[in-house]
Amino acid sequence: MTAPLFLLDGIDPDATSVTLTGREGHHAADVRRLRVGEHVEVTDGHGLRLGCRVRVVARSQVELSVTSRRVDPEPCPRLEVAQALIKPDAAERALAGMTEVGVDAVWPWAAQRSIVTWHGDRVERGVRRWRSTLAEAAKQSRRSRLPVVADPVSTQQLAARVRDVDVALLLDGEADEPLAGVDVPREGTLLVIVGPEGGQTPAESDVLVSAGARRVHLGPTVLRSATAGTAAAAVLLSGTPRWMTRHEAVGAD
Repeated sequence: MTAPLFLLDGIDPDATSVTLTGREGHHAADVRRLRVGEHVEVTDGHGLRLGCRVRVVARSQVELSVTSRRVDPEPCPRLEVAQALIKPDAAERALAGMTEVGVDAVWPWAAQRSIVTWHGDRVERGVRRWRSTLAEAAKQSRRSRLPVVADPVSTQQLAARVRDVDVALLLDGEADEPLAGVDVPREGTLLVIVGPEGGQTPAESDVLVSAGARRVHLGPTVLRSATAGTAAAAVLLSGTPRWMTRHEAVGAD
């Protein structure tokens, strides 16, 4: 059983002890009920992973002794997903699943057929909610690098991102090319584009394909927007070295 992972901002990489407070401290002390001597891991969300032993447990606070440390390398190839805006509960499922399989960044896409729209203060709330979901899923899946939530993009802005990446794949049930047949590069950045329920419009497809995206399908069944990104990420990453290794805990004294 892997040790639980906690998120702590601004960790001194040379620290010999760290303290979990606030939300993480409450979860560690009052929810998980950690005990003195237990082994846990702590990350800053940017690759630093500390192996720690519980030293002191108080109400909503846990003091830890650092026993080992490492910096996990940047994932290669990098995988990003442009996820069309969908309802909050569906978005939560989509984001959690994509994080668990290894997606590195998510672009909220304001597609024409998206039922959900973000305007005004909804943009900040929406991005904050997505980031919170990704952080929780990253801890659950023991990731030391949190996926990034980019600012919401329009179709034209998404097309600009398509031009910047090495491979861009537009999920489309009517496409001739299967996603499973894509030759996944070992380096660079891949971008998967997931449309809303009902799919992207022909005009949106034209814009994205003109920018360099390849239309691909996921097989004989029709997937929901909330599951398509996770399935596509799993198919792509299974063909890379990233899925050839398993999670290894940092050492403990």
